[in-house]
Amino acid sequence: MRVHAVQLSVDLAEPIADRVARVADLVRAQAGADLVVLPELWVQGAFAFGEFARTAQPLDGPAVQALSAAARDLGAWVHGGSLVERAADGRLHNTAVLLRPDGSLAATYRKIHLFGFDGGETTVLTPGTDLVTVDVDGFRVGLATCYDLRFPELFRGLLDSGAELVLLPAAWPSTRVAHWQLLAQARAVEEQAYVVACNTAGQQAGLRMGGRSLVVDPWGAVVAEAGDDEAVVLADLDPGLVARTRAEFPVLGDRRL
Repeated sequence: MRVHAVQLSVDLAEPIADRVARVADLVRAQAGADLVVLPELWVQGAFAFGEFARTAQPLDGPAVQALSAAARDLGAWVHGGSLVERAADGRLHNTAVLLRPDGSLAATYRKIHLFGFDGGETTVLTPGTDLVTVDVDGFRVGLATCYDLRFPELFRGLLDSGAELVLLPAAWPSTRVAHWQLLAQARAVEEQAYVVACNTAGQQAGLRMGGRSLVVDPWGAVVAEAGDDEAVVLADLDPGLVARTRAEFPVLGDRRL
């Protein structure tokens, strides 16, 4: 599987409609990709909390419709990162979307671990409750988002659901980018699975974003990594490597808890 992780720079001064059109065109440009992955909350901006109630969209709204058309034009799977979803009951969620090559919706994941301690996401969003895995071109894929990376029990749950590859969009700031790299490798080593971690670049709300999107293999080796600016990370994933790693070093069979 050829993966293209598109590390976007999100300028909150750019109108959302213009950003959605630009990103949809970037997706269409990823010729040769089997799977395209975008970052977290690139539609509304990860730190525009005060605007979420105004800028939230339903899953059949313009952002997902534009990504669906781009997936169909490209003929590839598209993980649309995440957006602020307005659910039918009016609640807001940080929701990741995965689209099939025909543009249809394959899976959604509402972020379980909201970031903010006593502010930020936790003040305006409702956490999800369900772990999500889905079959994609020979891989059982688990979905997680940004702050979830700090909670290994979530990844154990994905592993127990068969995950061999975890897709993790994020808006992780530069101040903690060393944690980002370390934890992405740790989660891959622990689950003996691939991790594709797609971060945001540029600045948002005065914060420098961390960039450094990366692809980690089941041994914990970084096979591709971005720098600090908008970029596309390319990597070829071998579904057989997960099984070979788990057979060669069968640590998962020694779990006791």
